Amino acid sequence: MKKIIALTLALAFAPAISFAGGPPPATQAGIESKDYKWNAQEGEKIEALTLKGNVKAGKEGYEVCGACHLPSGAGRSDGTFPQLAGQHTTVLIKQMADIRAGLRDNPTMYPFAKELTDAQELANVSAYIESLCIPIDHGKYEGADAVKQVADGKAMYEKECIECHKANGEGVKDKFYPVLAGQHYKYLLRQMTDIRDGKRRNANPDMVKIIKKYDNAQLVAISAYQSSLSMPGSTCKAGPAAKATKKKS
Repeated sequence: MKKIIALTLALAFAPAISFAGGPPPATQAGIESKDYKWNAQEGEKIEALTLKGNVKAGKEGYEVCGACHLPSGAGRSDGTFPQLAGQHTTVLIKQMADIRAGLRDNPTMYPFAKELTDAQELANVSAYIESLCIPIDHGKYEGADAVKQVADGKAMYEKECIECHKANGEGVKDKFYPVLAGQHYKYLLRQMTDIRDGKRRNANPDMVKIIKKYDNAQLVAISAYQSSLSMPGSTCKAGPAAKATKKKS
């Protein structure tokens, strides 16, 4: 019943992206602290990572998430809410645990993230999201200079981003490097800008070092290229017969 009520509230208020409760007080030192340790293996995160997620149970737990991220996990093409489908469980667990702990500041998501009751439910929801196929249609760079932006972004991506995020944007699950393929251009641009400017407190310091050198125009190009990536074997099939399950490789 509690989740049904939460879902109803989400549907009513999600477009406004405003919650009176706001984010929790920060309980962990972020990247602004000299004592910050990225991805410290502790708390409910480490517990959730050791548990086997139940996809069926995770589908039920995901209902409250679907109001913003959509039942397909596609998010919003304007980048308001990220595309989640097909994301690594490790990344999902880390980010949700960080939000719940006040390490990643996200006042919009916090009221929903805190509805997950324990580490097992965190593992279940993450397993369900990872099982979803990556939607074909997502927000891409649409400027008249799109071809040039994507080409310029490709050159920069292959120089410094490909080592961690890989050729198809598949990331590295056991290193907590996220899937980028299928992600919305505007969301990618906003997150990279926030990481560069120190606004994402749970950021990987290694990424901050790399991204610090890029100006706004360069981040536009990199985001344009990243949003053009696709993952063979994990992308939804085209056409009306498409189902929200991963295509077999």
